[in-house]
Amino acid sequence: MVSRAIRVENIEKLFPPAYTGWRAFTAAFAQPTHRALAPISFDVAPGESLAIVGANGAGKSTLLRILTTLLLPTAGRAEIDGCDVVRQPAAVRHAVGFHSGAEPGFYARLTALQNLQFFAELRDLARGEVRRRIAEVSEELGLGASLDRQVRLLSAGTVQRLSLARAVLHRPSVLLLDEPTRSLDPIAATEFRRFLGDELVRRQGATLLFASHSLSEVQELADRVVLLDAGRVLFCGSPAEMMRTSSAGTLEQAMAHLTSRAAAQTEPPR
Repeated sequence: MVSRAIRVENIEKLFPPAYTGWRAFTAAFAQPTHRALAPISFDVAPGESLAIVGANGAGKSTLLRILTTLLLPTAGRAEIDGCDVVRQPAAVRHAVGFHSGAEPGFYARLTALQNLQFFAELRDLARGEVRRRIAEVSEELGLGASLDRQVRLLSAGTVQRLSLARAVLHRPSVLLLDEPTRSLDPIAATEFRRFLGDELVRRQGATLLFASHSLSEVQELADRVVLLDAGRVLFCGSPAEMMRTSSAGTLEQAMAHLTSRAAAQTEPPR
């Protein structure tokens, strides 16, 4: 077993400027100058659960897209289970299960079962294994009654559970989640988090890296927290350490203190 399930070393990501009007036609050829991620570094141990938090635009989704091989970093390197995300993308995709609460990405007129079968085959699972894994995961996530219905007819909560089922069909060692309980009602979100923590992390030993705006979710699931602000890491440690470092009573207060302090430090002198 590798000593680190996820390793991020000086990852940086620059994008071209977002032009408007006629200049937008030249955006693809413009020099990348907008920094979405400053050089950031952190590790995640096998079986650990780490949350990425920060305001919109902090760089959370950009980082997840790099780790899932959907984006190339401008500089630095990242590894999943010892495999480089740039040089060994196929091995990384085999090790990773990805779920996004914002972008389910299903074929709406196919049934839930047909979608799962399609994505399982893309993972090169044997036909008998596909049937067995779909049956197992569907039972674990309570999807049995929904498998024969078209995805467009399913509730938002059921689609979220279906997305997680797709992510874990091939038994990934690392789960990357972007806003995992977005659009779920409180009861469904609680059950979703229970499955993540109890079944996938504690029982199956999966490593979990997730981005979330729900601080109650972070406190329930995360062993450690990485706070991003304008693409920079402001803090990495346990939720309790974050509050203790900031002399704050809640995570929300701790985040506000750390981001305001960072802003004050970067303001030019008057």
